[in-house]
Amino acid sequence: MLLPFISYFIFSQINFKYIKTEWPIANLSNIKILGLFLDADNTTEPTELSIHTRAMFQSAIILSQKYNISMQSQYLEWQSAQTDGNIMNALSDTCQCASSSILLGIVGPTLSNEAQQIANFGERIGLPVISYSATDPQLSDRNSYPTFYRTVPSDNEAAVALVKLFLKFNWTSCVVVYQNDLFGTNGVNAINNAFINQGLAIFKFIVFDIATLTFREDLKSSLVNSPTRIVILWVSVSYASLIIQNALDNGVLGPKFTWISSTSISLTSFNSIYYPNLIGMLTVEPVTGSVVGATINQTLLNAAYDVWKEYEPETFPSSVKVNPYALFAFDATWVLIQSLEQLCSQMNHSCLTTNGSSYCFDRYFVHSNQLLNIINSIKFLGISGPIKFTSNSTDRMDGSYYYVQNIQSTSTGIGFAPVLEYSDPGDWSTYPGSNVIVWPGNSLISPTGRVLLDSVTVRIGVIAAPVYTIVNGGSTTNLTGYAIDLIELLRSQLNFIPNIQLASDNQTYAGLIQAVADGVYDMVVGDVTVTAARRELVDFSNSIFDNALQLMVRKTYTSAPDPLSFLKPFSLKLWITFLFSWVFASVLFCFFERDENDILANRTFFSQIAMSLWYCLGHCIGHGVDFHVRTSSGRLLTAALYMLSLVLLASYTANLASDLTILKTQNILSGIDDLKNGKIPPNRIGIRVGTAAVDYYLKEISNGNPNYYPLYSLQQGYDALLNDIIDVTFTDIGLGEYETNNVYCNLTLIGDSFDAGIFGIAVSKNWIYTEELDVTILSLGETGLLNNLQIKWFQTKICPDTSGVPTEIELESMGGLFATFAFVILLSLILFIWKKKTFFIQRLKKKFTSCERPVETNTISCKI
Repeated sequence: MLLPFISYFIFSQINFKYIKTEWPIANLSNIKILGLFLDADNTTEPTELSIHTRAMFQSAIILSQKYNISMQSQYLEWQSAQTDGNIMNALSDTCQCASSSILLGIVGPTLSNEAQQIANFGERIGLPVISYSATDPQLSDRNSYPTFYRTVPSDNEAAVALVKLFLKFNWTSCVVVYQNDLFGTNGVNAINNAFINQGLAIFKFIVFDIATLTFREDLKSSLVNSPTRIVILWVSVSYASLIIQNALDNGVLGPKFTWISSTSISLTSFNSIYYPNLIGMLTVEPVTGSVVGATINQTLLNAAYDVWKEYEPETFPSSVKVNPYALFAFDATWVLIQSLEQLCSQMNHSCLTTNGSSYCFDRYFVHSNQLLNIINSIKFLGISGPIKFTSNSTDRMDGSYYYVQNIQSTSTGIGFAPVLEYSDPGDWSTYPGSNVIVWPGNSLISPTGRVLLDSVTVRIGVIAAPVYTIVNGGSTTNLTGYAIDLIELLRSQLNFIPNIQLASDNQTYAGLIQAVADGVYDMVVGDVTVTAARRELVDFSNSIFDNALQLMVRKTYTSAPDPLSFLKPFSLKLWITFLFSWVFASVLFCFFERDENDILANRTFFSQIAMSLWYCLGHCIGHGVDFHVRTSSGRLLTAALYMLSLVLLASYTANLASDLTILKTQNILSGIDDLKNGKIPPNRIGIRVGTAAVDYYLKEISNGNPNYYPLYSLQQGYDALLNDIIDVTFTDIGLGEYETNNVYCNLTLIGDSFDAGIFGIAVSKNWIYTEELDVTILSLGETGLLNNLQIKWFQTKICPDTSGVPTEIELESMGGLFATFAFVILLSLILFIWKKKTFFIQRLKKKFTSCERPVETNTISCKI
């Protein structure tokens, strides 16, 4: 036993990285577990993390001795080494330990880049490596790292926790600042994948170079020009303070930005003048089960603390201030202790056998597979929570806990206060006994996460267009319309300062889009159609109006109404056939009924014919007459008349209603298909230059040939239609309905709408306020304010309605019918007078025969 002790002593003196402490070396055993702990950069002084993790690692070894846990009658010993982030140094320390003792397992290392190589070394020599702080998601792959385990949650779990935090506060995007190593790169990849799965966005990734301790791009410019105000800081504790100080110096921390760090930092290193800007910052950190109220092995934890306080009381902070990674380190060590004990209980005295090679890379633990199988199946309650592994993953199956700390004001300055807790699977909940979260700017209202337009001057371009932007002349230009009201509605919601600029009269919509792309305007509001070509130059907001194109033409009417239009429902042949059928049926009726029917008896032949004609006509029109048929033949004939009248009368009524109650226009087009089929010459098709209608025409109608009649203003298009210069023009459906209903009553829209699209607010590419603008527009739509605006400006009507089915029939259309009626009345009057001629003649004679002539006066007096 002396030789191993001497070797160990010499080795300890040679390698200055090994920690000299007052901890005992019991029994001087040569079977060891190696612990790897991180030093501060550029110094041999250990960090708090290193001190705490090492102390709990060694406490676990001493507890195993106190609990009389031995392997082949020997107690386990520890060997501790400090690493500095250099992979080769960590590997060298591990190799030296493996060469000088019987190494049975490795606890650590701290960093993910070190853990990958140490895990590969552990696979080569057949030893388990259990890390307490390496969170790189790639280390979860059991196939790549068959002997690796970890008691700290993977960054995959942290990414899920971050996503749920964003969902809790309705944040949709962020910027990520990360360090350029495995921990930073792979951690950010895990966060990005988790965000994508939930529809969240990371607008920018800012790299912090840990070799030069500088950013690869300007931090201030990147954050100020970002559309989000949530920043995730994904760096280790050694770089966090440096980055936070840089953010404070550049004014990109509080109160406008909300930072979420993956680690807490010492606040004493910052000048007190920065304290107001640090308030509201959050950290999301893995913790042990006791922090979130989960069950842990409190007895074992107390025993470990007692050992620490016994051998190194000067470094023990208090039970509530012990670094959580120290508890993960204890559980990692305890996994190895219990697994080795179980292995030796199964293998008796051969459990610690190696192949005997003195060279570390050739040394191999013979019972490696058996030991790994035991670890894969082990299950116990540790001091950080339940411990359980499987053969499918290197991560512990249970016990992933996180909490959110919030920097708040305290009586002595500022400090961290836990405010939220998280257990997987689950969601964030309020930390027991915590106060409310204090957000940047000492606000108690959670930030939206978006950059705000509040008090920002916005240059807004508008173009004169009916309904949308109406220019009222006078000493000063006054603008009204749908677009102007919408700007005011947005201003009231977002509190920006609008600088409305009216485009020149010769400006086109394509020119407006280019002006936004060139930075002349911050946005353009109006009847601007969203197209793919325009999206290449600018971005667009959510829809402010659902649009489509439609054809506008002149109204053309039929000629003067036809006085004989009441005869139009039947053709001439049908009328002749009907008259012949009526006369023929009347002759037959007379022949059938003249001897049997009292009405026809004792009448002249012509009188019988007339009565028969009257009878048949009455039944043909469904009216009936005042006498009845007497013969069977007559009844059969009457039935035939009924059937004839049933069809003819219904057909006549339907056609007459269709022809006389609708004033039909005779448009030269029926819809867009007529244009595609070439019904109108191209030079008779007017299209306004610089509009989306040009793109549609070139693509769908002319195959790229700009052979249309160019229009340079809306007024020119209306005038060209009314003056018969063009036959048709394209118009937006909303504008077209307003103009034809209120201004140009002689113009009309025809056919179905086509090329459906939307009007959006054009903004510059990657404008940082786009998200806030979109959310506000959606809110206006959901609350009905946008719909009320559309009703105000578009649902008005002045022109008379000439479409559809009128409720009155024009007198001119029925002139022939009334003329016929007057003619029949005149005939009946003449007939009446003719029949009464004898009566009138007798009355006239009587009048003149009653006159007397007295002799004495020689005059005549008449009495009437």
